[in-house]
Amino acid sequence: MEIKRLGFDFTVCKLKDYKDVDLSHDYYFLAQTDEEISLVCKTEDTPKDALVVDNGWKGFRIQGILDFSLIGILSKISTILANEKIGIFAISTYNTDYILVKKENFERALKALKDSGYTIV
Repeated sequence: MEIKRLGFDFTVCKLKDYKDVDLSHDYYFLAQTDEEISLVCKTEDTPKDALVVDNGWKGFRIQGILDFSLIGILSKISTILANEKIGIFAISTYNTDYILVKKENFERALKALKDSGYTIV
């Protein structure tokens, strides 16, 4: 399985509303529940009025479109990284999974995955 490293920084933030979210940019992961509005975006695209901002994330994605019948992909990756004491922020889209780790753990995370048989592109 191929893992594609993403070459930019991410920010995880909490919002009051959507007014400063420009969805024309790439890489917006937006979630709303009865308790909060969360946004993950490229750091350069962080809305100015974000209530809480956590910078310093790097990301990678599982290459290709993952069929819903595939089981355990995210579990296996998260276990490999947990064994290395690397925390993750996982995001699933219709096609695939994205995994964010803190910037200082990024290269170590990719090495752990490569050592476990993943191809890093």
